[in-house]
Amino acid sequence: MTRVAPIGGTAVQDHVALAEIELCGELIIAASAARERLSLESIDEVLRVSEERRVAGERRSTGAGR
Repeated sequence: MTRVAPIGGTAVQDHVALAEIELCGELIIAASAARERLSLESIDEVLRVSEERRVAGERRSTGAGR
């Protein structure tokens, strides 16, 4: 028997999964627009890795997020 989620706004959203899906979509778009393979630097840029590192570094230096 297949179970289906009830209709009417009772869906649970996994915000982490939704963010990962969005990043995967952005990576697919970047890859399809590129003429050659994406470099690691290009992938990091699309995935905003340096931005995350900067934010994490700021949190560590200010003690935020503890």
